Amino acid sequence: MKKLLLGLLIVMLVGSFFAGCSKKAEVAEEPKAKMVLNWNLGADPKTLDPGLNGATDGGHIIANTFEGLVTERNGVVSPGIAESWEFSADGKTVTFKLRDSKWSDGSALTAHDFEYSWKRAIAPETASEYSWIWEYTNVVNALEASTGDVGVDVVGVKAIDDNTFQVQLIAPTPYIVSLSSFYHFVPVKKSAVEAGPEGAWSKDPALYVSNGPYVVTSYVIGDGLTLEKNPNFWDATNVNIDIMNVKFIDEQSTAYTAYLAGEFDFIDEAPPAEVPKLIAENPEYYIFPLLGTYYYNFNMDLDMWKNADVRRALTLSIDREQIVEVLAGGQVPANGFVPPGMPDDKDRDFFETAGNYGIMTDASKYAEAKDLLTKAGYPNGEGFPSFVLMYNTSEGHKLVAEMVQEMWKTNLGIECTLENQEWAVFQETRKQGDYQIARGGWLTDFLDPAGLLAIFTESNAYNDPNYRNAEYNDAMTRALAAPTSAGHYDALYEAQDILMGELPIIPVYHYTEGMLSSPQLKGWTRSMLGGNDFRYATVTR
Repeated sequence: MKKLLLGLLIVMLVGSFFAGCSKKAEVAEEPKAKMVLNWNLGADPKTLDPGLNGATDGGHIIANTFEGLVTERNGVVSPGIAESWEFSADGKTVTFKLRDSKWSDGSALTAHDFEYSWKRAIAPETASEYSWIWEYTNVVNALEASTGDVGVDVVGVKAIDDNTFQVQLIAPTPYIVSLSSFYHFVPVKKSAVEAGPEGAWSKDPALYVSNGPYVVTSYVIGDGLTLEKNPNFWDATNVNIDIMNVKFIDEQSTAYTAYLAGEFDFIDEAPPAEVPKLIAENPEYYIFPLLGTYYYNFNMDLDMWKNADVRRALTLSIDREQIVEVLAGGQVPANGFVPPGMPDDKDRDFFETAGNYGIMTDASKYAEAKDLLTKAGYPNGEGFPSFVLMYNTSEGHKLVAEMVQEMWKTNLGIECTLENQEWAVFQETRKQGDYQIARGGWLTDFLDPAGLLAIFTESNAYNDPNYRNAEYNDAMTRALAAPTSAGHYDALYEAQDILMGELPIIPVYHYTEGMLSSPQLKGWTRSMLGGNDFRYATVTR
């Protein structure tokens, strides 16, 4: 033992001598291990182009790869690319002062990029599903440009200089600032967008340029994508996660099994059958309210749905309380379209003030539903044609559809079959009106009931039931142009009265959002409108 210790001492002394004689010799540092997040997104997004995207899954990725003038996390609006903003005395001009920032390719990001991006999103040739939203921004000439009546060159958005972006409004619109956090309003780089077919750049890592905390570095259709930290993001020093491996597993049970095995740190949904136990026992399961509604669309172009009594009979024969009890995720049964949590001009909750429109959330209207169907000429469902209830692939959607199918059969004697389609296909099928009844869901894009009710105006790209009602369109127009908050909300109440009187849709429940997050993942945030943000999160292995 003494010889061994002596030998070690000699080696240490000799090593110290030679280290002291050499100025170049240094102790090699261990390379820092990269911080990695493994995340299951669910479905493969239809697009990641902010100007074209219209779905939550694409929005989650855009929230981590792009940044707008401001950001909204946990209900708090904070400076983003804009360091500050100021309204004019009459409230019709808002001026954003931009910080010095760069694109992920290292080139300068300026106010001119915002002007290009906003005008591109408005332009009819872009064919954005969200072009309708410009009517609700109150930006000068935005509505007229979105319909092609005027050119985008006269729209009231302008880069005054590289760091000053100015927006002209036709009426005071305080929510324009929070609305600009929505992904439709983030900047895109012109050279990237124009490098390939419309929207193709967003799924091609070789062309992908973003301005947020992460950038897409790989993309395998139907499988997943990789996000890597953007060193050119203005706040990159505070971004901790280096790599996010994102998978597209839309089978909730498969993703849940992988989460339990430690393969994922975060999954956006759990199987409905597991939710009650997760809520009761698992601190890794989080539930948040969402400002949105789950519903079914009647295809109003079909003769079978022309009779209002038929539509109301199907609506009244659903026990919404039973559905949310089975889902067990804290959802709120819906008898209107606007969800809880939106105050009106008198600080009353719009949801509570609007009332129930004679639509009960329990089984108490079944007798009335049968009478309505008899009045329409189908006693006990006799002679009513069978139809297809369509939904996009998801265990949760399947469960709700099966329950509704059984309720219609038991309570009305009506037969329907179920059909599911993959998300990308389903979106196009629904948009083209190639369905009889189809699942719908909508989350507001800004903190105002107009963000929900607007989708049923005649020209809206998301008017999936093909609802056409001049009085409804007029009420929504008056809500937008109202010079006072009282007038604005009076018109919105009137619009929902018309919608729920005609029932081109069947409201089912108001959303909550449940997700599983490993204890190893900390510091993530989310938008109260939906959208997970991992920019300041950490993962500890």
